[in-house]
Amino acid sequence: MFFGRVYGLTVDVEEQPVLSSRDKIRPASVAGYFYPADKYILERDLSLLLENSPEKPLPSPVRGMLVPHAGYLYSGGVAARAYRQIMNRSYRVAVILAPSHEEQFEFISIYPGRGFRTPLGDIAIEMNLAHQLVMSDPAFRFSEAGYASGEYALEVQLPFLKWVQDSILILPLMVGAESEALMQILVDTLPQLLDEENYLIIASSDLSRNHPDPTARSMDQIVVGHISRFDPVHLWIDLSEKRCEMCGGMATVAMMKVLQKLNVAHAETLLYRNSSDITGDKNQVEGYLSAIFY
Repeated sequence: MFFGRVYGLTVDVEEQPVLSSRDKIRPASVAGYFYPADKYILERDLSLLLENSPEKPLPSPVRGMLVPHAGYLYSGGVAARAYRQIMNRSYRVAVILAPSHEEQFEFISIYPGRGFRTPLGDIAIEMNLAHQLVMSDPAFRFSEAGYASGEYALEVQLPFLKWVQDSILILPLMVGAESEALMQILVDTLPQLLDEENYLIIASSDLSRNHPDPTARSMDQIVVGHISRFDPVHLWIDLSEKRCEMCGGMATVAMMKVLQKLNVAHAETLLYRNSSDITGDKNQVEGYLSAIFY
């Protein structure tokens, strides 16, 4: 439903050359739909979104973010609230946890190439950390599963991230199923991997979907409450028992648990909206939330 908007120029995936796995770049497949494909229009839009987002004084660096992944027309303002908080910080690597919408698979997929293309330039994968994960547990695999053309949950984070952290490396972790077993593997492995790193973890998730506005807001406030209290245990219970919804619920809960193991102590929600705030249509809405952890 409220996923994107055609912005004119699109990336012609068919024109990408065939490359060896080592040199492969994942194309920007939803550029021109979820966000502008034109570099200068995208720079303008990101600048305006970030300029309209206040920077908060924080006692310690942001180490985790929850951000939505709909088209920028719908959720870009919500996402910008989180990205604004890292503009004046420097990170070496961003771990991006995102749910696969196009394919389902029972493992955590790491793109088997050297990076991702954006209209603002390429973003490289941190291959050393990627190889460490693949060696640590068979649940992590180099695979193109979850990176098909049209998959957007991870891709829509990249222009924001490139704009505010130009030289950052990424560790893309595409979650193929809402599995408690996979979540526990993330919670067991990522703290060891990141303990000595200058890291940022991004969980990409929208909230409830296709409910009337009053129902959606009621369900979404359950998520807001658990995030504000930094309570991943009860968030997972309420997600499992269908009292609230997140398409990236497992990724979000895993991120929160990993951050707690890394001694991150604070959580703060920044902005909640749903699609009716943009379209005025309150019949079937989609919820968006940004939050930071520091």
